[in-house]
Amino acid sequence: MKNLGRTPYKEIKLLNGFYIEVRNKGSKDRGIKIRSADKDSMKEAAKSYSRDKDVVILGEYKDEGWV
Repeated sequence: MKNLGRTPYKEIKLLNGFYIEVRNKGSKDRGIKIRSADKDSMKEAAKSYSRDKDVVILGEYKDEGWV
């Protein structure tokens, strides 16, 4: 019998960097994580997305953990 459900997937491993989460305004779902190389570019990206979307600054991810 053919499996009709969604296939399972592995958890995504995050790279070192600074992360923000972007989602539609008023949405309670999880958004999309966007990585930036440094803190200044993360703040700039958050500012540009904040006009149309809800932005949550997650912070720095380094060596498989949040700093």
